[in-house]
Formats: sequence, structure tokens, C-alpha cells
Amino acid sequence: MDDALQARRSIAFDVTNRSILAIAVPMTLAYLTTPLIGLVGTAVVGQFGDAALLGGLAAGAVAFDVVFTSFNFLRAGTTALVAQAFGRGDTAEEQAVFWRAAIIAIVAGIILALTAPLTSLAGQWFMSAEPRVNATLDAYVRIRMLGAPLALMNYAILGYVLGRGEGGFGLLLQLALNGVNIVLSILLGLHFGWGVEGVAWAAVAGEAAGTLVGLAVLLKRFSRGPLISRARILDGQAFRRLFVLNRDIMIRSFALLAAFALFTRQGAQFGTVTLAANAVLLNLFLVASFFLDGFATAAEQLAGRAVGARYEPAFRRAVYLCSVWGFAMAGTMTAVFLVFGADLVAVISSAEDVRATAVAFLPWAAFTALSGVLAFQMDGVFIGAAWSRDMRNMMLLSLAIFVTALLVLTAAFGNHGLWAALHLFLIARGLLLLSVLGPRARSTFQSGLAAH
Repeated sequence: MDDALQARRSIAFDVTNRSILAIAVPMTLAYLTTPLIGLVGTAVVGQFGDAALLGGLAAGAVAFDVVFTSFNFLRAGTTALVAQAFGRGDTAEEQAVFWRAAIIAIVAGIILALTAPLTSLAGQWFMSAEPRVNATLDAYVRIRMLGAPLALMNYAILGYVLGRGEGGFGLLLQLALNGVNIVLSILLGLHFGWGVEGVAWAAVAGEAAGTLVGLAVLLKRFSRGPLISRARILDGQAFRRLFVLNRDIMIRSFALLAAFALFTRQGAQFGTVTLAANAVLLNLFLVASFFLDGFATAAEQLAGRAVGARYEPAFRRAVYLCSVWGFAMAGTMTAVFLVFGADLVAVISSAEDVRATAVAFLPWAAFTALSGVLAFQMDGVFIGAAWSRDMRNMMLLSLAIFVTALLVLTAAFGNHGLWAALHLFLIARGLLLLSVLGPRARSTFQSGLAAH
């Protein structure tokens, strides 16, 4: 395609600091409420002063997240395809993408709810923890899985919202979902004394709140837009594209969760106290990650929009500015954790042995923001551009590096080696994706077609 024809087919738009912050700031606030759920839930259970309950909650959360983060393709894939349709100015296709994702969410969610006992057994087998930890894990997973259709529907709703760059709407959804979750965790877990079961039921109620708010707004919006035929929603070629994209993102997401599951499992082998301490510190990493995800989300939407619009200048500007903001945020989070991390640990857990162990390994957790920021930014770019095959391959290679480092370093340095292996995993993810960014961008914009 010659330059003149490419220029005529491109839809120009500007990428500025303001446009990035318009997405990143509200979504940073929205994402921040998600690790707050983990902090509140851990703090609620931690008040019982029982390391086995705290460890069981952590193990149950891992079992749940292994399943649901594997389905994160519903959010990421929807964001990518909606953003590209938005870049082309194709409003009807934006809506069609959402309904395809919603169909997958409902079917998959019902299956997951029905197979909750199998998920619990698999989690117990994998964690190989003591009986009381396993019993807590089982109770948590069986309750959380009842909300599976709601949780997956929220992925589809949020994916549509982020694909259009509507950070304020995304914030509203997360406040509804996570706000209900946090309030009920405290009420059911502490006030009524339900403990881990109360935290799990609070999560289900939060998912229901998010789904109701999201669907209410979207259905009203769609009623004012173009009518979408059933044939278009169920279009075979469009579904195949969605499934190919989702397949690669699912493999990538599962590999990511596998790394953190291995991290948690190895911590369990060092004892219940170390398992609980690592769970506390991982909550700090989650806080940092959702700050970073705000700018990664901006990269998703703007990169996807640029690919849909076939406008390379906006793509390059989005990659550069989002990365600058991401590194600035990562440095800030590391400094905050180094200064105030011990105080946060004390708030989360009342068990003295867990606190002491967590503080001993606090610097490792504090620096995860800096070692992981490039991975977050590259993930955002590659998701938005729908370069899912590259994401899948680089993640699998990063996982192999992590497993090798885990086997070597933990044998020599114990839990210090475990945290070092995690840092190597985060760094490898970012550098490997960066290494293929240039060639992939040149191929995409020279051909005028998004690579898959």
C-alpha cells in the first residue's frame, strides 16, 4: 500500500499527556480498590490471629485466581477489539464485540460454578498444605465459584468500557463492585464472625453489584444506538478471530498465574508462617501493580485505537508517554513501600511471627514495582494491538526462566531466592516483549493490518 493511500485510510488523532491521564487516573483509582479487597480480606482474617486461616485464605485466593485470571482474555480481548473498532469509527462492531464476549462469559461462568468442587480439590492437591489450610481453601473456593457467571460478565463489561477509553465509567463499575465487597467483608467477616466464609460471600455480592450497574448503563446506551442483528453477533469469522485472540491471551494469563501459584506453593514448603508472610507482601505488590495498570490500560486503549485507525504516529506517542508515566509511578511506589511498608504489614496481620517474617523480606516486595513496570507497559501495548501470539510466546519463555531460577535460587537461598526468582521473571517479561515491539509495529503499520 503506497503512502498516499495509507494516509487516506488513516484516521488521525492526538495522543497527549491529558488523554493518557483521562484514562489512567480514574482507572488507577478503580484498580486500587481491587488490591484493597485483598488487604481488607487479609486484615479481617488476620484479626483472628491464626496463621492457618490466613494461609488458607491466601491459598484459596490463588486457586480462584488461577481459574479466573485464565479467563482474563474476556476483558483484554474485548478491550483490544472494541478499541480497534473505535479507531475505525465502527460503533456497531463495538457493540457486537461486547455481546460475543457476554455469551462466552455466561456459558463459561455456569460451567465453572458447577465444577467448583473439582477446582477446590485441584487447589488442595497443588498447595500440599496442612489440613486446616486445606479446609479453609475449600470453603473459600466453593463459595467464590458461585459468582463465576457474574465475575466473567464483569470482565466483558469492563473490556467494552476500557476499549472506548471511558475511564470514568470504569471507575464507577469498580467502585460498585469492590465497594460492596469491602463493606460486606468487614460486616460479614468480623461483625458476624463468619471469617473466611464471610469474605467469600462478600466477593460474590460485589460481583453481582458490578454486573447490575454495568448492564443497566450499557443496555440503556445500546437502546439508543444502531440495532445489531443476531447474525452479526454470531458471525463465524468474527467469533473465530475472538477465539484466536482469547486463546493466546488465556495461555499467557494462565502462565502468569502459574508463576504466582508456584511462588505461593514454594512459600508453603518453607512453613505456614512464611506462606502467610509472603501473602501479606504480595498484597503490597498488588497495590503497586494496580497503580501501574492504570497507565498500562491507557496504553491498551490508545495502541488499539491507533492500530484500528492505522495511524502510526499516535501509536508511537502512546508507547512513549505511557512508559514515561509508568516508570515514574513505579519509582514512587517503591519509595512508599520502603518507607511505610513495615507499618502496612502491621495493619494487615496481628500475628507477631508473620509480621516479623514479612518485615524481613519487605525490600524484595518494595522493588517489584520497578522490576515489573516494563512488563506492564508492554502488556498494555500488545493487548491493545492484538499481538496475542507474541504475548503468548514471550510469556511462556519468561515462565521457563522463572522456573529455572526458582529451582536454582531457592535451593541456595531459601525464601530470599524465591523473591529473587520473581524479580527475574518480571524483568524477563518486559525485555522480551520490548525486543519484538519494533519489528511487530513496522509490520502492522506498513501492511495497514493488525497482526494476530
